Amino acid sequence: MYKFLRIINDKIVSGYNNDFIWEIDKWYTVKGRLSICKNGFHCSEKPLDALSYIAGEILAEVETMGKSIKEKDKQCWQKMKLVKAHNWTKKDSVGLAIYSAELVLDIYEKQYPNDKQPRDAIKAAKRVLKNDNKKNRLAAWSAAESAESAESTWSATWSVARSAAESAWSAAWSAASSAESAWSAAWSAARSAAWSAWSAAESAAEETNNKINIWIINHIKELKEL
Repeated sequence: MYKFLRIINDKIVSGYNNDFIWEIDKWYTVKGRLSICKNGFHCSEKPLDALSYIAGEILAEVETMGKSIKEKDKQCWQKMKLVKAHNWTKKDSVGLAIYSAELVLDIYEKQYPNDKQPRDAIKAAKRVLKNDNKKNRLAAWSAAESAESAESTWSATWSVARSAAESAWSAAWSAASSAESAWSAAWSAARSAAWSAWSAAESAAEETNNKINIWIINHIKELKEL
């Protein structure tokens, strides 16, 4: 089970109210009747679902006990403890956005074979991810603007790629939203490319989601553990 949390004043805190402080390997118990989004400790079975709720600096693996309420993408528990806590950075968000965009890029290019601007935006984002410098950031901003302004970008049909990857992109955007951040340019390019690719068959949604979740789970091994 997974949840994203925040770091404030060197303390791990819940993302919504920022006033509940967590310690690793310590059980916590909530009092009163459980209620989704109101009372209880929340987590998700899949990390992508957790990321869609809180775009935090900590990706935590958790254990749960006691009573619970379970929904499709979120669960509410009476007892919870953090088993492991990993630093999740803007760079990780950009990497996730690039991967998500690439998953649906071929679908877009089948519809618009002559429009390579989303592909160029992905390449520009990758260059910043590999080598962050002013030249690469400016190129990423330019590629992002081109992808977003292309007429075909907005004519692509609304799709499952949106439901499959939107939560990753929007959450990553929150994590990488600082205008001065070196990663903003790379994120913008990757987001623009992904946005352009919102054209997929309904049956592809689950497969796309699964691939994104596998990417995050594998990426956890590369994250710094607190």
